[in-house]
Amino acid sequence: MTAFDISGLRSVDFTVPDLGAAVEFYTAAWGLTLADRRSDTAWLRGTGEDRQLLALHAGERAAIRSMTFRATDREAQARLSTRLQGIGCRLTSILHTTDEPGAGVAFAVTDPTGRTIRIVADDERRIADPPAVDRAERLAHVNINSDDVARDTALFVDGLGFRLTDRSKMMAFVRTNSDHHSIVIAEAPVNTLNHVAFLVPTWEGVMRASGRMVDHGFAIGWGVGRHGPGDNVFAYFVDPFGFVIEQTAEVLQVDDDYRVGSPADWTWASGRTDQWGIAPPKSDACKAAQLAIPFAG
Repeated sequence: MTAFDISGLRSVDFTVPDLGAAVEFYTAAWGLTLADRRSDTAWLRGTGEDRQLLALHAGERAAIRSMTFRATDREAQARLSTRLQGIGCRLTSILHTTDEPGAGVAFAVTDPTGRTIRIVADDERRIADPPAVDRAERLAHVNINSDDVARDTALFVDGLGFRLTDRSKMMAFVRTNSDHHSIVIAEAPVNTLNHVAFLVPTWEGVMRASGRMVDHGFAIGWGVGRHGPGDNVFAYFVDPFGFVIEQTAEVLQVDDDYRVGSPADWTWASGRTDQWGIAPPKSDACKAAQLAIPFAG
């Protein structure tokens, strides 16, 4: 198995215009647990070892502030800093001890399109809770929009040490561990957030978590279905602030023997949007939201 400098995707940071409402939504409807809260920031966790999956920051408008990846160790973290700056990323936060759940040491860079990437090492883990069928254990992936998929694939492969796992007509899937993908790069006219996916234990969990969202008045934006690349079960929703978020399960586990797919491998019969063929077309609201959330440091 390839030795990666990054062990996985740890967390994302959102800016929201109503912090109290965001905390209420992400705990009661989405199923996360409040880990810590201060005057203008709240951190939420899942049932797994990560002390945070989502940081919510009070701000004027909805935006994604950063994506945080966990380096395997401090030496890997140093290599990542050098490589990222060597391919044109700008160092925007020098190495420092963080003041957030899990602590650890981190630095941040901003890529040429304005996306902020944080790399943390030596952060503390928690003892995982017993799995809860309809509650997220950890993040599964972040899907970003890109006006140049080849450019951004190179950023993750050459700068962060990911490997390309699959390429569909519109998307590149890259990995940094045995998960089929931790980042998806989607062809689009804008460089924005597409969606963030949260991993629940089983497909039954996707169904139950989706039911909880429907009970709270949120319609399914796309799904329930099973993707092609990654083979994961999915259900998409739009949160109260316009972020597209996904409940997912059963992400394909791969190793170095996995054959990288091409667009020819991922085609469906007319009218299908997933492997099963039962997912209805994506809602117009979901499609619009998948292009609308900017990256903002």
